[in-house]
Amino acid sequence: MKLSPNSNPPEPTDLLIRLHNQTGAAVDVTGSERGHSACWSCHGCGDLSSEHGLAFARDEANAHATACRASHHRLG
Repeated sequence: MKLSPNSNPPEPTDLLIRLHNQTGAAVDVTGSERGHSACWSCHGCGDLSSEHGLAFARDEANAHATACRASHHRLG
């Protein structure tokens, strides 16, 4: 399966962890390793979280990546 640049974007400068959902779309955990400033975003379905501690954001992103089957493609 060929993913679009929307589903597999370049790595952001504050990327901490990159997971992949069921279709291979990136689920990025970004922010800071300290404090409550890490969040995740799915490039497959567009879902995102509010800021949490890194451990919580990582676990939440992993759960999302495990269940998400979306792969965003720009049509038209």
